[in-house]
This record gives sequence, C-alpha cells and structure tokens, in this order.
Amino acid sequence: MTACRYHESIDATRLSSHMMLHSTVQQVTARIAERSQAARLAYLARLDQASTRGPSPDRMGCANLAHAVAGLPQDDRFKVVTEKAPNIGIVTAYNDMLSAHVPLQRFPELIKAELRRHGATAQVAGGVPAMCDGVTQGTPGMELSLFSRDVIAMATAVALSHDMFSGALLLGVCDKIVPGLLIGALHFGHLPVVFVPAGPMPSGLPNKTKASIREKAAQGLVGRSELLDAEMQSYHSPGTCTFYGTANSNQMLLEAMGLHVPGSAFVNPGNDLRDELTREAARAVLGITQGQRYAPIGRIVDERAIVNAMVALLATGGSTNHLIHWVAVARSAGITIDWNDFSALSEVVPLLSHVYPNGSADVNEFQADGGSGFVIRELLDAGLMHADVLTVRKDGLRDFTREPSMQAGVLSWHDAGASKDLSVLRPVASPFSATGGLKLLTGNLGRSVIKVSAVPDDRVVIEAPARVFDSQEAMQQAFQAGELSRDVVCVVRWQGPQANGMPELHKLTPPLSVLQGQGFKVALVTDGRMSGASGKVPAAIHVSPEAAAGGPLAKVRDGDVVRLDSRSGLLQVLISDAEWSLRGAAEMPEALRQHNGLGVGRELFAGMRRHALSAEEGAIAWG
Repeated sequence: MTACRYHESIDATRLSSHMMLHSTVQQVTARIAERSQAARLAYLARLDQASTRGPSPDRMGCANLAHAVAGLPQDDRFKVVTEKAPNIGIVTAYNDMLSAHVPLQRFPELIKAELRRHGATAQVAGGVPAMCDGVTQGTPGMELSLFSRDVIAMATAVALSHDMFSGALLLGVCDKIVPGLLIGALHFGHLPVVFVPAGPMPSGLPNKTKASIREKAAQGLVGRSELLDAEMQSYHSPGTCTFYGTANSNQMLLEAMGLHVPGSAFVNPGNDLRDELTREAARAVLGITQGQRYAPIGRIVDERAIVNAMVALLATGGSTNHLIHWVAVARSAGITIDWNDFSALSEVVPLLSHVYPNGSADVNEFQADGGSGFVIRELLDAGLMHADVLTVRKDGLRDFTREPSMQAGVLSWHDAGASKDLSVLRPVASPFSATGGLKLLTGNLGRSVIKVSAVPDDRVVIEAPARVFDSQEAMQQAFQAGELSRDVVCVVRWQGPQANGMPELHKLTPPLSVLQGQGFKVALVTDGRMSGASGKVPAAIHVSPEAAAGGPLAKVRDGDVVRLDSRSGLLQVLISDAEWSLRGAAEMPEALRQHNGLGVGRELFAGMRRHALSAEEGAIAWG
C-alpha cells in the first residue's frame, strides 16, 4: 500500500474550516504521520484484507452458523442466515455497580427494536468488566484499575471474535472502559463502530461545598457522618459523575474524534432525548454498514483524529490519564504519539473551559452553556482541529458543532451558539489562558506531566525540600502526625505500572490542599497517577521511567531540594550533576513488592505488572 492510498478516503471537498490549519497542529500531525507510516500502512493492509471477505453466513460452517443464531428469535435467524441482513454486535459495560453504566441496561432492547424497524438485527456480543475508581480509590483494588483497560480491550476482542457482525455498537462511559473498548475495536478496524454513551447524573451538591467538606474531614474538623452525607449528595443517582474527570474527558474526546452521534456525550439519562440518541446510534452504524458512507473505525481513527482528540483534551483541561490512554489507543491503530506531541500542542491550544476541578461548574453546566459543540466549533474555526476527517456521520466533524434536541418528538440539531456563561466556556478570542491545561516536565528526575489548568499563578513554581514516601498511606500518616506542615515536595514512589499497577492517588489531594490552604508551598512528585480529579495542588505525575524500573525517582532522599517549574517545564533535584550521577538508587522493598501482588485478585495481574511498558508508552501490558 502506498502513502497515497493511506489518505485516499479523504474527500477534499468536505474541507469546512473557516481558517487555515494552525502551523503547529499541522507540524505535529505531520511528524506523527511520518514516524507512524510503516506501522500505519501495515495496520491498514490488515484492515483491507479483513474488509474483502464475504458475509459471515457465507464464510462460516453450518454448525458454526447454527451455534451463532440458536438463541435468536426465528425472524431474526431468517434475516441473518437467509437474507444476510446486517447483524450488529453490541458490546456493553453494563453493571449496576457503576452509576454511569446503570442506564445501559435498557439500551440493547432499544437498539434491537430500532434495527428490526430497518430490516437488520443485533446481538449482545459480550460484556466487558467495568470497575469504578470512585469505589476503589485509596484501596488495594485501585491497583487493578489501569490494567483493567487492557482486560476490557481483550474482552472486546473476545466479544467480536465470533466474527458474525457487520458493525458494532460499544456501550460504555467511564475511566478505563472507553479506552479499553476503543483499543479492542481498533483491532477489528474493518468494522463500522459507533460509541453509545449514557450521560451524566443530574447535578448534586455544589463542587465547592464538596471540596470544602473533604478538606475539613482531612483536618478532623468534621466527622464521618457529615462527610458521608456530602458524598451521598454528590453521587446520588444513575449517570456519570458530574466533575470533569477521566470519564467525562472520554466523552469529549469521542465527540472530537467523530465516534458518537453528535452532541450525545452530556445528555442526562432517563429522558426521551437520551433514548432517541441511542436509537440514532443504531441508525448511524446501520447507515455505514449499508454503504451510505464507508467509514470503518480503523479509517476514522487516523493521525488527524488522534490530534483532534489531543487538542480537545488540552482545550478543556481534561484528564491527565489520557496522556497514557490515548498513547495506547493510537498504537492500536498503528500510530505513535508521545508527550512531546501533547506539549507542543499545549503551547498553542487555548484553554476554553473551566469545569470542576478546574472551576466550580459541573458538566451539566458545561452542557447547558454550549458543551462539546461550542468547543469543537471554536477550535475548528480557529484552525486548531482538522476538519478533513472521517466520522460516523456523512457531513464530517462540522456535524459535531451542533447540539441535539427533541422537537415535537423528532430528533434535530441546532448550532451550539454563543457561550451562555463566560465563567464556564469562553471563545478562542478570549480564553481562560492562551495555552492548554497540560505541561511536560523534564529534568534529572525524568519525564513527567502536570495539569496546570487549576493551579494558582503563585504555585506554578515550587522549590522546597523533599519528603520521600514508599506509599500513599505513609504520606497520609505523616500528614495526620503534623510532619508536613511546612514547605515540602512530597515524593511518592513505587507507584508505577511495574511496581503496583499505577493506581490513582486522588486521596492525597485533600491533605495537600489543606497544606496549600495554610500558606505552605507544597507539591506532589510521583510515578503514579492523579487522574482528571487533580486540581489546584501542583502534581508532577507519571514520572518516567518509574522508580521500580530503575528510574531516577529512586535516587531522591529526604531533604533534597526539588524544583518543580511548570512555566519552564523543569523537574529537577538541585544538586550537582556529579553528585547525582554517583548517588545510588534505592531498591523497592521486597516486602512491599510482595504486598502489592497479593489480595483482591492482584495475583492474576502479575504478568501485566512484569511486562508493562512505561507511562509514556501507554503502560501497555500487551505490546
């Protein structure tokens, strides 16, 4: 396959940008395409080979086919076997452990009924596990969280491996679930695929109030009863959590990549609009399978779509987890991206939204004020996103600048219009900041990232003595003992993929916020994760290489002065190069390593820890 063939699916007449593409966006995209060319062409060759096969009923043996349709109603069997009508595979993350996935219980029947109206069929091809980081945060179960993404990807592949499907609908919302579904689907890149979200729960306790009560609890000023009451008011009904963490960042990125029905990300569950958007997803995938527009997912997700997702993440101050997840997603499509690409884009992409933890508004306010449609339109008009991309809609990415509504029982779309609240959403002409919400840090401590969109201006540079911890529990104990009431950089090591599966350390945010609120200059440096919930405290996270893999974080000692400078992008221990080069690295305590591998099923993930790549390589356990 030639480089020309690589882009032959692009229709130049569909270019609809109001401006020329920004030179930095163009340059970053070009270098990604160049470094990825061999892997991408090999990927597309596999996709083309799979696309040329005949319909499943013709390829399968009689016994295989009989097994595949034995559970279907007689009419559906006839459609699949005799009429060879489109048969859509549904992969669902439904469980009633996650509030975000509770609404998905009803979706398969809605989808099947809609497809039958159009002469097609659907089968629930399989389910994928879906754990809740909110439940496991700060517990041993959190150490399974990151690797659950790869388990979900494998479960998606198992579901689709029956090879009976003309296309697929992927039902999932939260942190690792969407990246896992997307990775799995890209290994079936010849299939048309549409993602089906469930939407956020209605707003509960205001975010400022919730954060204040958490900080008071960390100081012992309120008891468990008051804290539990606040949390129950915040997380109170079916739907996604309403802060702009990884789950809702997932939804923004899928909109920017054109993999949703436009504007469906942040519509609340349990209403007519949500149900009709689900039916529209079924109609969309059916339209693709019937040749109305040939856009299998492997061709939609090219380097331009990946860059669009990166830009949307930066423009909205989204989750730092996606500096890991989208590296893995891109790799699944034969594309290689790294943190330098994110950093270069961050220098030119303005921050357009303030949603908690970057502001006080939640995603329901974000949606009411213009939502994803406003953001995508602003970025397209400024030449900061590629308009010449394939999507699941025939009119391309411009369709994703519009918001859905129901008029007299009919689904329709309208332009997102101007921002309804400039404290939540701003145009490119007057952004919250001229640069994106993420920054690459480098220095003698390795490579790291920091989310700066919520960090106060007087805290973007921290220089203070280090206090080194081997676990997040040890740091919390030091806080409770009053040992951290000073300027301090808390170094929490042995938290990377190979050490313990790279858990989020979100439970460290309240004590650090308390210290910062008391006037101390504090920061966190770790090879672990902080997620989209990291907020106003400077946190250099994902430090790579990790300490357990011999990274320089293992060389830090109590009292070393550490400088975290998110303006210049520096993460440095302030000692001479000669002394640093001679200093030995600590070894991960064997007792800690054994502890990290036992209990709540962690034994089963030993191989993943052993083979995991670095955070910057996507922490992939299958590559």
